[in-house]
Amino acid sequence: MLRSHTCGALRLSDVGKIVTLSGWVQTSRDFGGLTFIDLRDRYGLTQLAFNATTNASLAQEASQLGREFVIQIKGMVQERSAKNPKMATGDIEIIATEIKILNISKTPPFTIEDETDGGDELRMKYRYLDLRRTPVRESIILRHKVAQATRAYLNTEEFIEVETPVLIKSTPEGARDFVVPSRMNPGQFYALPQSPQTFKQLLMVAGFDRYYQIVKCFRDEDLRSDRQPEFTQIDCEMSFVEREDVLHTFEGLITHLFKTVKGVDIGKLPHMSYADAAKYYGNDKPDTRFEMKFVELNSVVKGKGFKVFDDAELVVGICAKGCANYTRKQIDELTEFVKRPQVGATGLVYARYNEDRSLKSSVDKFYNEDELKKWMLCFGAEKGDLLMLLAGGKDKTRKALSELRLEMGTRLGLRDATKFSCVWIIDFPLLEYNEEENRWFAMHHPFTAPWPEDISKLDDEKTRGDVRANAYDMVINGVEIGGGSIRIFDKELQAKMFGVLGFSPEDAQAQFGFLMNAFEFGAPPHGGIAFGFDRLCSLFGGADSIRDFIAFPKNNSGRDVMIDSPSVIDAKQMKELNIKTTI
Repeated sequence: MLRSHTCGALRLSDVGKIVTLSGWVQTSRDFGGLTFIDLRDRYGLTQLAFNATTNASLAQEASQLGREFVIQIKGMVQERSAKNPKMATGDIEIIATEIKILNISKTPPFTIEDETDGGDELRMKYRYLDLRRTPVRESIILRHKVAQATRAYLNTEEFIEVETPVLIKSTPEGARDFVVPSRMNPGQFYALPQSPQTFKQLLMVAGFDRYYQIVKCFRDEDLRSDRQPEFTQIDCEMSFVEREDVLHTFEGLITHLFKTVKGVDIGKLPHMSYADAAKYYGNDKPDTRFEMKFVELNSVVKGKGFKVFDDAELVVGICAKGCANYTRKQIDELTEFVKRPQVGATGLVYARYNEDRSLKSSVDKFYNEDELKKWMLCFGAEKGDLLMLLAGGKDKTRKALSELRLEMGTRLGLRDATKFSCVWIIDFPLLEYNEEENRWFAMHHPFTAPWPEDISKLDDEKTRGDVRANAYDMVINGVEIGGGSIRIFDKELQAKMFGVLGFSPEDAQAQFGFLMNAFEFGAPPHGGIAFGFDRLCSLFGGADSIRDFIAFPKNNSGRDVMIDSPSVIDAKQMKELNIKTTI
């Protein structure tokens, strides 16, 4: 070994020991006759001391070391006279007696420190350097701990880890596939899996009972901070279960992860219907760290001559506690916020419940104080509160108010990354109608089972939108962390579902015949769930972006700027793959 200890191991109890350390030069500080170097490895930092009075040649050699040089040193552990409480090894230093340069380094393009001067793109280009920084390294280590804790829990619950294929068949449902040409089958393509969905169902048919996999998945979709073209799932399936069995098992997993990785007890997760999530929070992934629920005001505000409210399908609002003192400038900022294209509202109506109990609104022309009192009563408002109302079509208005609610939560410091609020969202609609394509789509995927009492509604176009899915999502702090469902395991029901989704019998057989055929050989009742592993890690790490929790992520254009990928391939390869291009 090129070291006897790591750079994070030595303490006062080691004083007097002769040790060997290896690592990278973090910083060098020259004080004339005394040179100090902070040596770094993945375990921490240790200060090295070189005294020109006692060893001039060694001190001279130390002063020539550049940042990120890889060195090996030998020396004796000594107690520091000026201790550094911010370093785990801050009570000691090494009085060096030997230096060996293992490798030199160019000056890095950004500082390898917690607060670096490198922008996102630069750090991604030199990701191997960025990974040396403590915050990024700790994020990767946290990812490792979450994976280890996941496996430990599922193994004790009798789950079996099984790898499923990466080269599979392309299917038309869901996001776009990444496709891979087959050299041995000209003109034909594999797809990279968006999830192992059909394979884990086949494992249930095979009798494997409880399956899991921490698996790489691929989706060719537009990217943002919490999406990558390749991502990782904790993918699970169970046989002979009903919904409550699945929820109980995987609530146990998340409870275990919070306890093991974060030292947090999240308690029992409440259940919320999809309908209530839409009504009170405006979306199916509510941030329940704070209240500020929606209150609908149609029955109170209509018929008073205010056309905006009278013509609206829905008038709905939120109550911001203690915000009645907001200035006109602050109100104008919020109005501009809701009018942004990505939010989509046309304007904002507000009402103040002032500390002197007076009521003031932006529509006083149409509503007197007695009528404004009714508004306040609906919200349970108190002195000092501010009501903010939006009006318009139901879906669009709820979506816009959801964005405003989150914005207010952020402004009021209610979205604390160190606090966790978890909830199960249940009873989703099974289907959603696409006006452009004039057909029904599965809200989750084609294998999600409807509630048994709703199956008959699939036969009537008018009632299909009322069919409830036996599906569930886990939401933590307003982020969908996992989702799943009880699956269809009956061939006839699955065929009916494909028909509702617009598949001809021939198309269904061509795409999913292997699964339909397997159902003829004794498929058990089964259900499962998949958790977004990258999102879960970023949540534990208190970050919005998943990139720092992936060793080598892509940028927002889906490019790996470090290895310059995707890239063109050789003409010979193109010919072998029977691919013609005009590029």
